[in-house]
Amino acid sequence: MRSRLAARSARLVLAAAAVTALAATTTACGPEDNGAADSAATASAGSGGGGSDSSSSDSPSTSGSSTGGSNSSGSTDKTDSGNKTDSGGGEKSGYGQSCGTNDLDFTVTSESQAGGYYLVTAKAKSGITCYLDINTPSVSFGSGADGVASPVGQGGEDPIKLTGAAVAYTGINPKTTNSDAGKEFENVIISITEEDADPAELKLPDTATVDKPIVTNWSTNRAETVPVIV
Repeated sequence: MRSRLAARSARLVLAAAAVTALAATTTACGPEDNGAADSAATASAGSGGGGSDSSSSDSPSTSGSSTGGSNSSGSTDKTDSGNKTDSGGGEKSGYGQSCGTNDLDFTVTSESQAGGYYLVTAKAKSGITCYLDINTPSVSFGSGADGVASPVGQGGEDPIKLTGAAVAYTGINPKTTNSDAGKEFENVIISITEEDADPAELKLPDTATVDKPIVTNWSTNRAETVPVIV
């Protein structure tokens, strides 16, 4: 009986020793396991930080591309502006300007051909280049309708360029009737168009008797401007 109790007691002592040893082993492994977990957490955090750095380095690259696009757009705007400036320069050349009455200087001479007439010479003022786009000048003696000269269609060039020494001619016959009727005038009024608000009033070389006057077209050939009724 005693031998059984002794054996049982020995088994209990061994079991208690085994439990104690197991508890000691578990306690000893705890810190090591925690250290491994901390290391894994640290490694994971380091990996996450690297991802953040990569994202940060990509951001400047995107910003640089946007800036480059802005510079390219600015260059295009400057080119367009240059084209507009050149176009504007072309428009300011003045080419093709129509002559106005005040762009011209006029002289009147008395001619003996065809029973007598007045030759009017037109020349551009200094520094002016223009074109006579209207074939026939507007001519009148006085302000009455009976003093307006009728065009006879002689001569005619369209347009005539006037600049420098270039001139154009027109011929005026103040009296085309055979009667003694008529009014006397010392001046003739001439303008490029009937609507011209600033016509030129020219002093005649002599007093003219006016009755049904006529006028020719502008021409660079004075021989074409001898006014006659056909």
